[in-house]
Amino acid sequence: MPELPEVETIVRQLAPLVAGRTLATVEILDGRWSAPLPPVALAKALVGRRVEQLRRRGKYIVWEFDDGHYLVQHLRMTAVLLYDPVPDPPHVRVRLTLSGPSGSNARRLPAHTVVVCDPRRFGTAELFDSAAALERSFAARLGPEPFADAFTVAYLKRAVRARTRPIKAALLDQRVVAGVGNIYADEALFRASVHPARRAGQLSARQCESLHAGVLEALQAGIDARGASIDDFRHVDGVRGSFQDRFLVHRRAGQPCPRCGAAVIKTVVAGRGTYYCPGCQPPPRARRN
Repeated sequence: MPELPEVETIVRQLAPLVAGRTLATVEILDGRWSAPLPPVALAKALVGRRVEQLRRRGKYIVWEFDDGHYLVQHLRMTAVLLYDPVPDPPHVRVRLTLSGPSGSNARRLPAHTVVVCDPRRFGTAELFDSAAALERSFAARLGPEPFADAFTVAYLKRAVRARTRPIKAALLDQRVVAGVGNIYADEALFRASVHPARRAGQLSARQCESLHAGVLEALQAGIDARGASIDDFRHVDGVRGSFQDRFLVHRRAGQPCPRCGAAVIKTVVAGRGTYYCPGCQPPPRARRN
């Protein structure tokens, strides 16, 4: 699933291409994308709206329109956004045509197309009619942004203090911190020298500090590499990201740890394939009865 760095990459690439343009046509080919709204209803609601800006919240892409409406898009597992793809790619679920700005003083720009391709058809979109409605929805499902002022070491300590689940499960919980998924949880925990199965509430103050830094470092490395293309993720021009070539532990089972040389181990934590170094991330001690 695309995580914060992948979504941030798409938004940074696509935002300057769509800002100021108007949705001329909207073709929704898959009802799952617009559910519970019928495709025709969502398409009709979108046509004619001008894109004010494109931004990210957690793993969501937020299309902000000039009239105070918002389209919130989630890529889920396999969706990608492509800009003016040639030839037409497979698995197209949505096709958005954007015209240039209107008005007597505006220079007419040629139309462009953004397509949503999604082999597994899990991607979704939801329309909000106000900023207040959008923020209520995000407040119920998302914690602070990792690079925001609210995500501090003190906040992280409070967020995990009473949790008995593994720390990796806590990092994957979007209500704890928005945007971290399986890849970046593994990479952050390795940087912090914290075993992924350690109970979240048992982290020491020093481990919380290291993990806070590890989350930011892992996410920034992913952004700098313009995301990881393990399976389906692509840039808006179809190019692959490169962070998969810089993984420290994720998907490196059996390979030497870049820090101590021990073989990286793959296990399952919180129902997810998990990679760690047994030398740098020692397992928690068994509790005595």
